[in-house]
Amino acid sequence: MELELRIFTEPQQGASYDDLLRVARAAEDAGYGAFFRSDHYLKMGSADGLPGPTDAWITLAGLARETKDIRLGTLVTAATFRHPGPLAISVAQVDQMSGGRVEFGLGSGWFAEEHAAYGLRFPALGERFELFEEQLAIITGLWSTPVGETFSFDGEHYRLTDSPALPKPTQSPVPVVIGGMGAKRTPALAARYASEFNLPFVDVDFATAQFARVDAACRDIGRDPATMTRSVGLVLCVGRDDAEVARRAAAIGREVDELKQNGLAGTPAEVVARLGEWHAKTGISRVYLQVLDLSDLDHLELVAAEVAPQLRG
Repeated sequence: MELELRIFTEPQQGASYDDLLRVARAAEDAGYGAFFRSDHYLKMGSADGLPGPTDAWITLAGLARETKDIRLGTLVTAATFRHPGPLAISVAQVDQMSGGRVEFGLGSGWFAEEHAAYGLRFPALGERFELFEEQLAIITGLWSTPVGETFSFDGEHYRLTDSPALPKPTQSPVPVVIGGMGAKRTPALAARYASEFNLPFVDVDFATAQFARVDAACRDIGRDPATMTRSVGLVLCVGRDDAEVARRAAAIGREVDELKQNGLAGTPAEVVARLGEWHAKTGISRVYLQVLDLSDLDHLELVAAEVAPQLRG
């Protein structure tokens, strides 16, 4: 099996830009494929959330200049947070700043409380999905419009007239990541726009069924399903022995048995076996390791040294 490991962080739970920079550089030095972050403005659960939220695309702009090789992205930017025109400009600029290392995750948005906390409109699910769909069309349309031509869009929620569709990202196209649990509309959108379909924090059986729906949606529009990267997100808790696993679980407020069932927990050998099961049943080629204790850089180094080499063919 061959699996790429990526680092995924949740800075709304409590992290400064400097914290994220340390993790991104450690991930780059250790050979991980990418550093991703969530796009949220409010903490969840019992975390204190201090010093407060950091903006996803401002963070990635900084990291674009302070890292060299690691890819950078969001899981996922909410369509309710930003207008698609300015968002397309921001992402294109960060892609330029990074030398073409950005991957763009977009979703419909789901966390009502953060919208209320910062004065953002939070429409019903049906309208959020419409916003999501129109944003995909607009952002990818702006990026793909040839230089010297203009882009217009007349939708239910957004209207763009004779946009110069600038700036252009360095990559053409920018990889688009879509994920979600929906049985019909989400797979159809992914088939049309995404280079990668991601499923965060689901079990193997659900992932197998959802990836099959995405494959079917690809075939429905004449796309080869093999052109869609399959990925999952799993919380990480690895230790050299049971005591170290228990210590890391306690540090993030979780139980070892629960993490072994729902995430990636245990010794390196146990985690490699778990990833082998995922790969065999779902055909994934990429895993986002959700790292919740951003101060524990040894955790990243352990996985890079003792898990990653066993996933390279």
